[in-house]
Amino acid sequence: MKWLDRLTENRTRDAARRTSRRGFLGVLGALTAGAGTVPLLPVARASTGAVDDIPAQHTGNPEDPGDPSTCEYWRYCGIDGFLCSCCGGTQNACPPGTEMSPITWIGTCHNPADGRNYVISYNDCCGKSSCGRCLCNRNEDDRPVYRPQANNDINWCMGTRSTVYHCSTAVILGVALEDA
Repeated sequence: MKWLDRLTENRTRDAARRTSRRGFLGVLGALTAGAGTVPLLPVARASTGAVDDIPAQHTGNPEDPGDPSTCEYWRYCGIDGFLCSCCGGTQNACPPGTEMSPITWIGTCHNPADGRNYVISYNDCCGKSSCGRCLCNRNEDDRPVYRPQANNDINWCMGTRSTVYHCSTAVILGVALEDA
């Protein structure tokens, strides 16, 4: 064990020769100040995928099956954003204090209850800061940005009093025409 004592003593004396107390205190102070700023760093809380204790919802219509507060709801096949049904609204209505954008993107989703395809209008609700609950990003039938009417990556809060995005809805426009 004498060799371990000598090795430790030599390393400690060597470190003392190469460093000063002021340098050590400076590094210790910088680390302490840096550790104090860690809580100020941004944290991605919206992408946790948690449902935020939203109780299960149902439309009450057997022709409209599923839970509108989950991303798996059939109308949400082309949605990208926070679900209004988790933010105080419904799958087709904006929460109070927001305004539905008249400019929209569209998609075609398959209803498992009747086996038909429906044209869905995805309208953003605008006027409040982002809801931050129930983020859903499904890109079925999503088209590139140069085809904006079918692209879900654009902020569609145009034509409203405020361009601040809050959440997205999925309104049924009608039955899609079948391919011949």
